[in-house]
Amino acid sequence: MNLKKPAIIILLTIVLLSFIIGIYFYQSMPEVMASHWNMNGLVDGYTSKAVALFIMPAISIIIFAIYLVIPALEPLKKNLDKFQRYFDCFIIIILLFLLYLYILTILWNLGILFNMNRFIAPAFAAIFFYAGVLISKTKRNWFIGIRTPWTLSSDSVWNKTHKLGGALFKICGLFALLGVIFYKAAIFLILVPVLLSTIIVIVYSYKLFRIEKNKK
Repeated sequence: MNLKKPAIIILLTIVLLSFIIGIYFYQSMPEVMASHWNMNGLVDGYTSKAVALFIMPAISIIIFAIYLVIPALEPLKKNLDKFQRYFDCFIIIILLFLLYLYILTILWNLGILFNMNRFIAPAFAAIFFYAGVLISKTKRNWFIGIRTPWTLSSDSVWNKTHKLGGALFKICGLFALLGVIFYKAAIFLILVPVLLSTIIVIVYSYKLFRIEKNKK
């Protein structure tokens, strides 16, 4: 799987931008920053500004490193090549998601107060919806997708499970988007559909595998 230079450039730009933002706002931030919000969108955790300002850029670097390493470790590289551009876009969206949360955290600590749940809902909606796109395009591999013992054992089980999983995660994205309106229930609209979808695809993959095995 040959990593495309445009994707690498975009990812590096996002990581660099995160660090630049942290350095720029360092002097403007309080020594102890709000860093965690509860289910009601209210602050319930604080940390030092050094941690709050640089933990997200550090996580971005780790994700970028994983993105670079996966192709070297993947035994089924030819299958990865078949959906590379979707994988590239997903990693870019993940880093943009982290950058967005990072900016929200900085704005809050600058005194611009808002309900965090209402603002994170569309970000999760974008992640889930595109995850659905990626899932529906993946081919059997060991790192990306719905990896159960049964999907990894059969291309047919993999493809059928990922077709259903892709549709379910797109629906999860639509539920998450409702959190913009029903922000008091945003966490439930984000988490519950994903948990249910995960259970459904795991059970579905097992049933498909049993049906396929019984036909042999």
